[in-house]
Amino acid sequence: MTTRQATINLEEMGKAARIASRKLAALKPVQKNEALLAIADELETQAQTVIAQNALDLADGQAANLAPSLLDRMLLNEARIATLAADVRKIVDLPDPVGAEIEGKVLPNGLRLSRRRTPIGVLGVIYEARPNVTIDIATLCLKSGNAVIMRGGKDILRSNMALINVINAAMERVGLPVQAIQYIDDPDRALITQLLRLDKYVDMIIPRGGAALHKLCREQSSIPVITGGMGVCHLYVDASADLERSLDVIENAKVQRPSVCNSLDTVLVNRTVAEQFIPMLAQRMAQRNVELRAMDGALTILQRDGHGATVRAATEEDFYQEWMALILGIKVVDDLDVAIEHIQEHSLEHSDGILTNDWHNATRFVNEVNSSAVFVNASTRFNDGGQFGLGAEVAVSTQKLHARGPMGLEELTTYKWICLGDWHVRA
Repeated sequence: MTTRQATINLEEMGKAARIASRKLAALKPVQKNEALLAIADELETQAQTVIAQNALDLADGQAANLAPSLLDRMLLNEARIATLAADVRKIVDLPDPVGAEIEGKVLPNGLRLSRRRTPIGVLGVIYEARPNVTIDIATLCLKSGNAVIMRGGKDILRSNMALINVINAAMERVGLPVQAIQYIDDPDRALITQLLRLDKYVDMIIPRGGAALHKLCREQSSIPVITGGMGVCHLYVDASADLERSLDVIENAKVQRPSVCNSLDTVLVNRTVAEQFIPMLAQRMAQRNVELRAMDGALTILQRDGHGATVRAATEEDFYQEWMALILGIKVVDDLDVAIEHIQEHSLEHSDGILTNDWHNATRFVNEVNSSAVFVNASTRFNDGGQFGLGAEVAVSTQKLHARGPMGLEELTTYKWICLGDWHVRA
């Protein structure tokens, strides 16, 4: 394992990343794909080394009494590394966005004008307890021709450094500069602030973590910031919904992986079906050890017919909570209008959906709920770069400028205008 440097010179890292980014931008697709395949191979070759380093991070996390949901986010095992390697190979098969023409036209004066995709340049990505993000970021940046400086959480430092060694070995094998993918391996938080001010070299900052990290980046950065990765996610059970099938969708959205940002936090139930549906939901959630937080009408129903589920009285503050655990808020609403109003007030515009057989209500929901991904009769867990066919993602953006939703390859490019003339001069 690489020995951590005593000091970090971010100015030098930024300068090296800028130089490397120009080399990446000029690579042919086949060269980038060769590097990606090398990373996938190295992941498999060094899997046991990565797992051993990850085990040390997990042991420290357990000793520090970290929450089970956080430990799950930190975990790397053989199955997850195999999935990472498979995901990298999927990126190889995706179209290379660099150089693609977005649109083209001939102006009345004969000038040929087009817009062409080009890499953003150098990205700074700050994230917390998910080491798989290291591979996602590195490979997507490589495919899109961007250099990157990463800074992960101190809880997963050993895991991340093992993965960086994987990436470095692959880059060296195919003759690409390792400075294209760099990692700040010093946990000193002051380095985050320094990275946020490195606008001479870094073109965009992407934070992936909690509200405090996003707030820090928005307030301290002199570089444009893409925010996202946090969600208070909702599903509304309409009066017309297929109740049995709604249970399946809700269970998947809540339980399939509760520690991630697109997992379900709140179920809103139309009053017309609440007496029938909420006991059904309680029974299903009890089987999966999900604690229910309910108020008013929902609490009354659960206290009378909770099927052994763990039920607690909810406060209004609970409905602003991103649980990232086996906890689910339940609330009865009068109609679609109230459901939409609740979501507009409480959602972080990440992933929200409706369960319904009424197409008019579905259309209204889609038009009026302005989240990065809106679902009709589908689990919120689908708001993911891999599930959307993007290969992977560097983040799920919940802002409205440049990129929204899962940020895959195209979202890591900008564009430039190409103007072809026949010795034209402006009159």
